[in-house]
Amino acid sequence: MESKFYYWGPLLFHTKVNQNDINELKNLCIKDENLNHRKFLAGHIKEEYKINIKKLETILDLYFNDYKNCYINFYGNNIDFYINNAWVNFMKSGEFNPVHFHDNCKLSAVLYLSIPEEIKQENKHFEGKENLKSVEGPGEIVFVISTPTNNFITQKRFFPENGDLFIFPSNLLHYVAPFKSNVERVSISFNMKEKT
Repeated sequence: MESKFYYWGPLLFHTKVNQNDINELKNLCIKDENLNHRKFLAGHIKEEYKINIKKLETILDLYFNDYKNCYINFYGNNIDFYINNAWVNFMKSGEFNPVHFHDNCKLSAVLYLSIPEEIKQENKHFEGKENLKSVEGPGEIVFVISTPTNNFITQKRFFPENGDLFIFPSNLLHYVAPFKSNVERVSISFNMKEKT
């Protein structure tokens, strides 16, 4: 008997960016009202600012090559892309990103630069996630496929760590749960278009 396993659903790519690259990326993240990007975004986050796309691409080039190899293995064909929009999120207590997707692009990504210890502890001690496996904890990112059928994995949840980079199809629904700790979490989000 020949058994087969089929790849199904979207490619959700997850890798770790090294500390030297994180340090370089932090230099791109400036709180400058001239770069305010808030009105273009779905998040309930007060401070979101555009960042330099070309510098971001240069720093992440090695990781993009890993993604492209993964894409070939998953879908069986090549992809080439460029960043068309990028911003930094300075997320604070009570802020969150509702369920949303990104339009006008092929791929989207989020990269975590700073996850304070207070949020880690808040997530660790959140009682709901012990008994309710479908409930996200404070500060988690959740990717969702909307399917009204049993026996489907319809979501993947992650409590991010410093350096976590996720790349995913831009139409994959996702959201970020709020946290209560009086700290600031820093992440970079960006969208990519396919080269033609």
